[in-house]
Amino acid sequence: MKRFVAAILFAGTLSIISSTSAQAPAQKDEQALLALVKEVQAQQLEIAANQVKIETKLAEVAEAIRIARIYAGRGR
Repeated sequence: MKRFVAAILFAGTLSIISSTSAQAPAQKDEQALLALVKEVQAQQLEIAANQVKIETKLAEVAEAIRIARIYAGRGR
């Protein structure tokens, strides 16, 4: 999932850069593009951190369910 998102964003960034570089954009446009790329990279890092948190919580819930099943099986 992470690689897929990163690949899509990387491809999009490359296509934007290649299409704008062919037109020789102004310095202001390049700075705006760079700011957008940095923003997307920051969002990617935040998404990755959130994904780690989600996976951790999911593992905790799965472990709690496993333990509950063990105890429920002993009661029968």
